[in-house]
Amino acid sequence: MFKIILLRHGESTWNKKGLFTGWVDVALTPHGEQEARAAGRRIKTAGFKFDLVFENFLKRCRETTKLVVKTINGRPKIQKDWRLNERHYGALQGMDKKAMVKKYGEKKVFLWRRSYNIRPPKIKPGSRYDQSDNLMYRGIKVPMTESLQDVEKRVRPFWTEKVIPALKQNKKILISASGNSLRALVKVIGKISPAEVATLNIPTGLPLVYELDKDFRAKRYYYLASQKELIAAVDRVKNQTKVK
Repeated sequence: MFKIILLRHGESTWNKKGLFTGWVDVALTPHGEQEARAAGRRIKTAGFKFDLVFENFLKRCRETTKLVVKTINGRPKIQKDWRLNERHYGALQGMDKKAMVKKYGEKKVFLWRRSYNIRPPKIKPGSRYDQSDNLMYRGIKVPMTESLQDVEKRVRPFWTEKVIPALKQNKKILISASGNSLRALVKVIGKISPAEVATLNIPTGLPLVYELDKDFRAKRYYYLASQKELIAAVDRVKNQTKVK
């Protein structure tokens, strides 16, 4: 049996403001830093150690990784992979989620946020939050918008090319990434349906443990958190677009 931990970054400044973030490179809030340290303590208490950490290119994940590794006193090898980046939200990047609900309706925004194969409107080339000319992504075809299905198409080969070979070498692995890249990864690992993944919410800062069989299929999963903590954290994600 193999074990792997998935971790969504701590609360970011745009999580706190309720903005669509996507590939916009924002930092953690002080609370997000606390969540990252707490994740490290949960991991350490549970007895996990890592040889290898995969993270995406985004500051909020890099900061989370750094704080977790420092908290557990670890020295794992860290590998960056853009395929773990958050879903690109296109023209929605930088937009207020609740304002979008008021303008377009809850159903439309839910489809943009949580559906499997519906893309938000494309971002305009050269606009404020367009990353296509960002030197960090030199040689990478930066998307103009993505559905979760698009994210799965980049996450699936990452899993087969990077993670499975490392697991075969008995590497202990942490994947530090973003909400939608982890949702796509959970779909791959757990072989869940598009309908099921639409209702899946992964909270910030709570380590998610997957136990895998010899064929790297999910046998069991659980959060390193109490049920009360998990429910509260998931509700915070679900209620981001709730308009009073």
